[in-house]
Amino acid sequence: MSGTIHDGTFVELTYEVTDRKSGHVLSCVEFPLGYVHGHNEILAPRVHEELEGKSAGDVIEVPLDGNRIFGPRDESLVFTDLIENVPEEYRQVGTAILMENDKGHTRSFVVTQVDDETLSLDGNNPFCGREVVFRLEILTVRDATDEEMKAGGAIGAQPDVDPAMMRPV
Repeated sequence: MSGTIHDGTFVELTYEVTDRKSGHVLSCVEFPLGYVHGHNEILAPRVHEELEGKSAGDVIEVPLDGNRIFGPRDESLVFTDLIENVPEEYRQVGTAILMENDKGHTRSFVVTQVDDETLSLDGNNPFCGREVVFRLEILTVRDATDEEMKAGGAIGAQPDVDPAMMRPV
């Protein structure tokens, strides 16, 4: 059994991300997120660095500059279209829509506003242009099994993770 987080340990944690300025929660993991430390780095590298050496029961806060990780906000990725041009299943605030440009590159856009006539989309990462704080609660730290090491995380688990946080940095 391993007491602290290091390469090869299986870690389960929950987290929430808040806007440092407003204090509003921007994202959270509602169910424990499991990964193998050093083999499946799914959060920002700075977060993984801060987790190193921590134990189950620890709660840590990691401030991050969203501009540095995700780049500055790009207003050309924000647009509004007539609602009649958008399929009905996408007409709800918070809906993610994967779009492809003429070069075959894909980007996720989020519906940010809907009214009777228009719908607005934003292709920026929700953390760019913000200073955020990750608050992580470490639930489990143990040696990873060989199967978990190969898979990079829990076997058969499907955590409820905000897709915005799954982007490589």
